[in-house]
Amino acid sequence: MKLDRYDIKILDILAKDGRITKSKLAEAINLSVSPCWERVRRLEKAGIIEGYSARINPAMVVKRTPVWVQIELKQHNADSFRRFEGVVNETPEVTECVAVGGGVDYLIKVEADSIDAYQRLIDAWLVSDIGIERYFTYIVTKTVKHESPPIQLDT
Repeated sequence: MKLDRYDIKILDILAKDGRITKSKLAEAINLSVSPCWERVRRLEKAGIIEGYSARINPAMVVKRTPVWVQIELKQHNADSFRRFEGVVNETPEVTECVAVGGGVDYLIKVEADSIDAYQRLIDAWLVSDIGIERYFTYIVTKTVKHESPPIQLDT
C-alpha cells in the first residue's frame, strides 16, 4: 500500500493522540472530515493501524523493577532460538525481547517484583537449560526517554 503525505501525517498524529476527534484530525491535516476518516479506515483495514490503546504508567499501578538483560546462547541454530524464544514468550515478566546481531543474541526487558524475583527467574532459566551461555544484567535506575518515533515518509 502506497502512503502519501496525508496518510503519514494521520499516522503521526494518531501515534501521539489516539483519542483525537475526527474533526480535529481532519483540521490538523487540512482535509474535510469525510475524506480524512475514509483514509483512517483504509489504514485500519490494511493493517497499518493495528489498534488504539492507552499507554499506562506501570509505576502508578504496581511497583516493578525494570531490568535489561543481554543473553548469549550456547548454540546458534534454529532449535536453540526456537526453544529460548518459546520460554521468553511464556514468561509474563518479560515485556520486551529483540534478537540482535553483534556479540549477543538477545536483549530482553524484564519487569519483576524485585531484584530477588528477577534473579530467581534467571536462576530458573539456567537450571532449565534453555541454552543460555552467558547473560549480563543491567538494573534500570531511571527512564530518560520513552516515546514512539515520528512517522516519516520515505523520499
